[in-house]
Amino acid sequence: MTPEHITPESPNVAIVRRFHEELWNGWNLAVADEILAPGLRFRGSLGYSSAGIQGFKDYFKLARNAFPDLRAEIHELIDGRDVVVARVTWSATHAGEIFGIPPTGRKWNYAAAAIFHFDAGRVTDAWVVGDTQEFWRVLGIAPPPSVQDPARPPIEPSAR
Repeated sequence: MTPEHITPESPNVAIVRRFHEELWNGWNLAVADEILAPGLRFRGSLGYSSAGIQGFKDYFKLARNAFPDLRAEIHELIDGRDVVVARVTWSATHAGEIFGIPPTGRKWNYAAAAIFHFDAGRVTDAWVVGDTQEFWRVLGIAPPPSVQDPARPPIEPSAR
């Protein structure tokens, strides 16, 4: 296929790409203020739920401390206009404490999918699920119960 036959990415697909490549892989937290809606509802693949940009930033900092080499490899982005789905592989080394679990120094990776909902060019909902059984197996521990930010109500997937 020649370049003139390639469809350019939609703005929402480009935002999901930035979420993974610039925000997570580049550890650029400033991107959160550019692409996330103030009322964001977020649920991470490790069971952490939060609301708002600051709630997401708190999770981001928690993950960065525990997994300083965290990487998301994008395999597929599916454009549904106001909804974008990403298929990725997450990988890292457990180098810091997370959810009360001390660092193990073990490397892990798992497949994941994320569903992003948009309004006015910003992510309003992000629901990330992953094959975390491999993550917990490599760390050699049982998964903790889902972690809910105590100041936030439980996050349920959008009923759209």
